[in-house]
Amino acid sequence: MSIIQVENLTFSYPTSYDTIFDHVSFRLDTDWKLGFIGRNGRGKTTFLKLLMGELDYSGNIISSVPFQYFPHPVEDPDRLTEEILMEICPLAEQWEILRELAELDAGADILWRPFATLSNGEQTKALLAAHFLEQGKFMLIDEPTNHLDTGARATVSAYLKRKKGFLLVSHDRRFLDGCVDHIVSLNRSDITVRSGNVSSWMLEFEQRQALEHAQQKRLQQDVKRLRQAARRSTTWSDRVEASKVGALDKGYVGHKAAKMMKRAKALEARQQRAIDEKVGLLKNAETAEELKLSPLVYHADTLVMCSEVVVHYDGKPVCAPVSFTLRQGERVVLEGKNGSGKSSLLKLLLGEAIVHTGTMKTGSGLIVSYVPQDTADLHGSLTAYAQQNGIEDSQFKAILRKMGLERVQFEKDIREFSSGQKKKVLLAGSLCTKAHLYVWDEPLNFIDIYSRMQIEQLLQTVCPTMLFVEHDKAFQEAVATRTVCMQRACDR
Repeated sequence: MSIIQVENLTFSYPTSYDTIFDHVSFRLDTDWKLGFIGRNGRGKTTFLKLLMGELDYSGNIISSVPFQYFPHPVEDPDRLTEEILMEICPLAEQWEILRELAELDAGADILWRPFATLSNGEQTKALLAAHFLEQGKFMLIDEPTNHLDTGARATVSAYLKRKKGFLLVSHDRRFLDGCVDHIVSLNRSDITVRSGNVSSWMLEFEQRQALEHAQQKRLQQDVKRLRQAARRSTTWSDRVEASKVGALDKGYVGHKAAKMMKRAKALEARQQRAIDEKVGLLKNAETAEELKLSPLVYHADTLVMCSEVVVHYDGKPVCAPVSFTLRQGERVVLEGKNGSGKSSLLKLLLGEAIVHTGTMKTGSGLIVSYVPQDTADLHGSLTAYAQQNGIEDSQFKAILRKMGLERVQFEKDIREFSSGQKKKVLLAGSLCTKAHLYVWDEPLNFIDIYSRMQIEQLLQTVCPTMLFVEHDKAFQEAVATRTVCMQRACDR
């Protein structure tokens, strides 16, 4: 057992006016299985880079074990997977790698295939297997679930549960519950460490938030009263000082004024300390205001009919025939392994030229709001994005604020946003759009837990018509009214 000690950690990027960490201190045990959570843009990935020594900071990070970051960059993905893995864990035997791959439900054949030919999920599993064969290193695992389907997430979660000594960034509650024993929470003003999983942390968090919100009104009133008292103290001492003008015994009055001024300053300092303490009690209160959505009502009950559709790539079928009908008010989730054609089916519905057999029919005049997986093309200002997409700028930014985006981000180019913040741009744009049907393709990739709960509550309340792909099991169960299972053609 070793300790990772963080003392008075302070960091901000040289080109930014944001302070990411301000005199943060805490301790971690290297045997713990740690889940790392927090709002998008708070600095989770930045903290991992600080542990890796990639950024300059003030304060101290003391550790007797070296750190290993995941995902591992692969410079030449055309090489055989075995060669790449042996570079990561050169002391491991081939049978050890095969054992780890078997625990991850990955076939042994992937070792003798070029790394570039593996699916994203297979690449994730292969790299995880190699990293955990490295002895004596503490793993920093950054968002491993984004390329994993629902089944693969359960497999990887069970695999990590059998390991120890890692800090895992993820927003998938069910995934984290299955493999961690401590939670590191990146809050608005500090970092806290708690024993337990996400469910126990959320219960404690909600109780703590309820207490803080109950106190908030009273504290704000106390702050207002103290500030008024501080202003009165200053006015009082100023009046005494002014009374020297015209006084016969200016020395006596001056002495009296100085004495009263000293008392006033001491009182003012005590009042300011009390104000700071009370304001500090509110610093970690996470706002999760209700989001709004105004879906359109379609003139018919049926919006989409999909009959025996098979998507083809390079002349080969990708999926088994899929059929379903989407009716008004339904929220249908497409479930299936990676490569089963889920995203292609959504694009086909949107009118893209996807090679297929079978029939996909959408209602006439159907207005669709689409959230794609990819955020790579996002750039420019938020105002420009709103204008380009025909949405109301103030409403768009109000939704982003409710989802935790700070006002300071509004002046930045979207390219500077974190992955989660970029995804929130797409989601906020969709929520601003009045549509008959909302088509979302893995909308929660990189999205923080707080925002996931906000979106769940919104969809449960408003009940829009939706067709979506999302591998977060907790979200599926909370939102979907029906599941359509898709199979890969090769699995039939």
